[in-house]
Amino acid sequence: MASEFAEKAKEAFLDDEFRLAVDYYTKAIDFDPNNAHLFADRAQANIKLNNFTEAVTDANKAIELDPTMAKAYLRKGTACLKLEEYYTSKEALEKGASLAQNDSRFTKLIEECDKHIADVCSKETNVLAKPLTSNFPAGTTPFPEPISSAKPKYRHEYYQKPEEVVVTVFAKGIPGKYVAVDFGEQILSVTIDVPGQDPYHFQPRLFGKIIPEKCRYEILSTKVEIRLAKAELINWTSLEYSKEITVPQKVNVPLVASQRPTYPSSKNKRDWDKLEAEVKKEEKDEKIDGDAALNKLFRDIYQNADEDMRRAMMKSFVESNGTVLSTDWKDVGSKKVEGSAPEGMEMKKWEY
Repeated sequence: MASEFAEKAKEAFLDDEFRLAVDYYTKAIDFDPNNAHLFADRAQANIKLNNFTEAVTDANKAIELDPTMAKAYLRKGTACLKLEEYYTSKEALEKGASLAQNDSRFTKLIEECDKHIADVCSKETNVLAKPLTSNFPAGTTPFPEPISSAKPKYRHEYYQKPEEVVVTVFAKGIPGKYVAVDFGEQILSVTIDVPGQDPYHFQPRLFGKIIPEKCRYEILSTKVEIRLAKAELINWTSLEYSKEITVPQKVNVPLVASQRPTYPSSKNKRDWDKLEAEVKKEEKDEKIDGDAALNKLFRDIYQNADEDMRRAMMKSFVESNGTVLSTDWKDVGSKKVEGSAPEGMEMKKWEY
C-alpha cells in the first residue's frame, strides 16, 4: 500500500498538485513510517506549497532515518534558506554536498547563503557603528536595541491561510528546553522562562476556535513558529478575541447537508481550566443566529467529517478562492474547482 500511495504522490507532484501529493505521501508514511525517502519527498512537496516549517520537520526526520541521504539535506537547506535561517541552511547544505559530489545545486545554494550572511553581518556592523546619540525618525527604534537588564520584550506577528493561523514569536537564540507552548480550545499559551530573566508569558484568548491536537510549533534559532489549526474556515480579522468584533466573514458555499447534525462535545483538561470555563460561559450567553449559526454548522460538519470530506472541503475552498465548499471528494478530487462570484461582484485571486 505504501508504494501505491507513493506512486500516486509522484504523479500528483508532476501534475503540480502539490497539496494532493502531500496527502498521498502522508498516507504512504502511515503504512511505512521508517522510509526516509517518503519524508524527503514530502518535504519537497511542502516546499512547493511554501510550507517551509513542515518541510524542515520532514527533512529532519529523513536525516534521522538515513543520515547519508543527500537529498534530505538539500530539502532542509532549501527550506531553512526560505525561512531566513542562513547558518542552519548552510550547515545542512555543506553536509549534503559532502555526500553528493559534483552536485551544482548544493554549490549554488551555499553561495546564496554566504551572500545573505554577509549582508546580515554588514547591516549589523553599520548599525553598531552608529553613535547612540544619532537622530532617528520619530517613532522608530534603532536595531539592535541597546543591551538592557529590563524584562525582555518578544515581538509577535501572525498571518493566516484558509485552514490555519501562523503565529511567530521573535525570540532569538532561546534553547528549546526553556520554551513551553500549549493549546486550548480557544487559547494559546506561550511561556519563555530563561534562568536569570523574568519569564515571558503570552496567553491570548484567540479570535476563533482551534483544534488543539492538530496545532504544532517549531523552535528555530531566531523565533518560535506556531501553527494553529482553525476549527472553522473563516477569516480571522485579528489574532485575539474581542467582543467589539462583529461576526467573521463567512464562506459562500452550496448546501452540503439537509439536516443540521449534532455531535457530542469533548474537552481536554488544561492548567487553565478556569479560563476555559469563563470562555464557555461567555459563549453560552451569546445568542447564535444568522451568519453565526451558519458558521457553526460549517464548523460542526468539518470537525465530524472523515478524511476525504475534509480534503474535499480544503481543496474546493482553496481552488475556488473561498467561494465553494464541497464535501464530495469523488466530485472535486480529480478536477480543479472553479469559483463563481455573487452577482455584481468579480473574482480575484486569493492572496496569502
